[in-house]
Amino acid sequence: MMSEKTAIVTGITGQDGWYLSGLLLERGYRVIGTSRDPAAGGPVRDGIVTARWDLRDGEVLEALLRDHRPTEFYNLAAFASGAGMYDDPVGIGEVNGLAVARMLEAVRRVDPAIRFCQASSSEMFGEPDRSPQGEDTAFHPRSPYGAAKLYAHEMVGIYDRVHGLFACSAILFNHESPRRGPGFVTGKIARAAARIGRGFESELSLGNLDAQRDWSFAGDSMRGMMLALQADAPGDYVFASGESHSVRDVCEVAFAQVGLDYRDHVRTSDADYRPAEAVPLVGDASKAQRVLGWAPQMDFPTLIRSMVDAELDILQHPANNPR
Repeated sequence: MMSEKTAIVTGITGQDGWYLSGLLLERGYRVIGTSRDPAAGGPVRDGIVTARWDLRDGEVLEALLRDHRPTEFYNLAAFASGAGMYDDPVGIGEVNGLAVARMLEAVRRVDPAIRFCQASSSEMFGEPDRSPQGEDTAFHPRSPYGAAKLYAHEMVGIYDRVHGLFACSAILFNHESPRRGPGFVTGKIARAAARIGRGFESELSLGNLDAQRDWSFAGDSMRGMMLALQADAPGDYVFASGESHSVRDVCEVAFAQVGLDYRDHVRTSDADYRPAEAVPLVGDASKAQRVLGWAPQMDFPTLIRSMVDAELDILQHPANNPR
């Protein structure tokens, strides 16, 4: 028997898709997961219906909406941030920006009752004028990734105000998990700590160890997105830990998990160096706490340790690689 609620989740094969789909399945949703190439991405949970969809194709999306009649639509699909924020600005604009307008237009045309939540990004703040950053902080993106995300974010607001859609954005600060790969600095550090701890490598090269970010658990962020679509009215929400930690802090916790001092193994490289922001990116999630009752459940040390443990498990059992 089909569940009363059906959710479409784009980017189902990614880190966020894994955690969001798990939350939805636990609540009895029928989950339709889309990916440009489901076979090439990461694993998906049992019970999910997967569909191939290129974000540039609006007609295919409209057909998916008509076929599956979702009650909720979560957009997690995007060119990744991290080291790729400046690569292929045209492609980033197409996928992270214009594709969201296509999604909103498809919802408007097929069924305006579908509730839509966009995964926005703290990279929209870019060089903020204050810290911490909340929903009313001015945006100053400084990368193609941030600029494309801002376009999508603004389009969500337009479809809410002009067309009456229940459309909202979750402004996600850096969120990590044991499913995070080495293309992100936390994943890179966790992987290196495990490999160095087990004798496969001896050294890790990083850039600015004093660069700071607001890191939280991806599962907490996805729970926030789900809560945003259960609210009485659409609204944008920041989901973040509210704490700032440096790359050095990540190294300290990660290497301690394998009984090492990071200072004996981490080297800095000018090629990887990124200057620290004058105003740190730290999220103010007080609105989400007040309106949605949301709060992060996993703290920073537990998060980093869980990532290292996952990498250690992969070394011992390669077939268990969650990515």
